[in-house]
Amino acid sequence: MKAALCREFGGPEKITVEDIPEPKAGPGEAVVRVGAAALNFFDTLVIRDKYQHKPAMPFSPGAEVAGTIDSVGEGVSGLETGQRVIAYLRFNGCREKVVAAADSLIPIPEGVSDEIACGVTITYGTAFHGLKDRGRLEAGQSVAILGASGGAGLAALEIAKRLGARVIACASSADKLAVCADHGADEGINYAAEDLKARLRELTGGTGADVIYDCVGGDYAEPAFRSIAWEGRYLVVGFAAGKIPKMPLNLPLLKSADIAGVFWGAWAEREPNQNRANIEQVLAWCAAGELTPHIHGVYPLGDIVEALSVIDNRQAKGKVVVKP
Repeated sequence: MKAALCREFGGPEKITVEDIPEPKAGPGEAVVRVGAAALNFFDTLVIRDKYQHKPAMPFSPGAEVAGTIDSVGEGVSGLETGQRVIAYLRFNGCREKVVAAADSLIPIPEGVSDEIACGVTITYGTAFHGLKDRGRLEAGQSVAILGASGGAGLAALEIAKRLGARVIACASSADKLAVCADHGADEGINYAAEDLKARLRELTGGTGADVIYDCVGGDYAEPAFRSIAWEGRYLVVGFAAGKIPKMPLNLPLLKSADIAGVFWGAWAEREPNQNRANIEQVLAWCAAGELTPHIHGVYPLGDIVEALSVIDNRQAKGKVVVKP
């Protein structure tokens, strides 16, 4: 079978597509024939050995897949060959077939495509957990999303709207903000051309955003935090800008505000039942047409370098999907 492989650390150009042996399901496992695999920003870090998870070489990028069950191992019940499921793998998703723990697989509802389903686990799982569980976002509150046009940002935008919030999308260009508007953003800030702190205060009538969902970090973190509301919640989601900011601790003191980390992967391992319920809710919203995940592009496996480069060059507007 075909697989996209990282055999040496570096940029997307280091990834090759090769033939490898087909996997076999062990006890408690299932083999899934991959219909679509989703890429995320952290894939560009993993292939450079700059991420906290360090898979053994050679490995494939892609942490989440959707497809059909090809076979099951000993002791597996409740799953059938041909059943459509999603799987969260951490890595090795960009292959024609993958092995996953059978009890981690979540069925895909009717009407939800593989291209949509493969991309909900991480971005929407993180957004739902971050906004609901860590940000305690309530209907009628305001949320500012930094990096709002990327896969993670658009997921947060849609989840925030589903929870009844007023959403201020923050991105680096007018065309990216147009994508956010199409997905329901109430306001937009181009932080490459506007004063982020001043505009956030202006758009919230001087009170500041109740929740800030930060996928970017870098030089935007402090001005965003300086605009936060009294008892606001600043959610640390990622550092797409490449620089991890250092926050003066007098700022949360003066606003009686929280800085909360959103490490969805670790939380999902500790609270699998809660995470499963969150993901099932997201899939139900997709099936009902109440969530419309935006796909930047769908690439064949042979174009994996191009697909990763789109994310690496900060060009992605929504999810980047690979089809083996």
